[in-house]
Amino acid sequence: MKRVWAVAKKEFWSYFNSMIAYAFALIFLTAVNFVYIWMILLPSAQVRLNYYFEVMIWGIWFIIPAITMRSWAEEKRLRTDELLLTLPVKDWEVVLGKFLAGWGFFGLILILSLGVPLGASLLGSPDWSVVLCGYIGIFLVAGGFIAVGMTMSSLTKSQFIAFILSLVVCLFLLALKELFAQLPGFAGLGFIINYLDIGEHFDSIARGVVDSRDLIYYLSVIFFFLVLNKYQLERRKWA
Repeated sequence: MKRVWAVAKKEFWSYFNSMIAYAFALIFLTAVNFVYIWMILLPSAQVRLNYYFEVMIWGIWFIIPAITMRSWAEEKRLRTDELLLTLPVKDWEVVLGKFLAGWGFFGLILILSLGVPLGASLLGSPDWSVVLCGYIGIFLVAGGFIAVGMTMSSLTKSQFIAFILSLVVCLFLLALKELFAQLPGFAGLGFIINYLDIGEHFDSIARGVVDSRDLIYYLSVIFFFLVLNKYQLERRKWA
């Protein structure tokens, strides 16, 4: 694990060497907080932090692809991926290290967002157990989206294409239930579709109950896409 942490540490600090990361973090926090405060909190004068997390989940649908789009695409464009993969580090160690760095960076953004729940508590008495579960749910969704974004970035040298691919795949996972509800012939697959819908599991956690089935789902999504990422690296090495 030492090499995983070494990669994670290097990749984590690399986010702070780029103004793009600062810009996207600022855009995310500004947009999410503005929508919640000015369009939900102030008009209703009620502390409904469940709406805050609903706004945030759509915010991460945009911000995560923006954060991950350069994880492999930039390496491939600059050909530094070839150097990285020739180092005495296993492919899965590099993939896991990059993932942990991205997840940790987004975790830092989440910490910065705590100002809104703390400020909203001045207007009411929020259920802090539900707030905690909301943050856990958001963090898990972000982990799944980061794994998706890294895999999409490994498919191309273009950051823009990686960004678009990640947006599409993440939107598919987020709106799976609504999408298949519009299509005939899938009524018998309702249970499976609901289980595969990433938003369905978030809703379950956001209600204040962290179920092991939801944790297993998110860890499975992360594992699946990280394995795809590793496979893509192996495929590139033998191409």
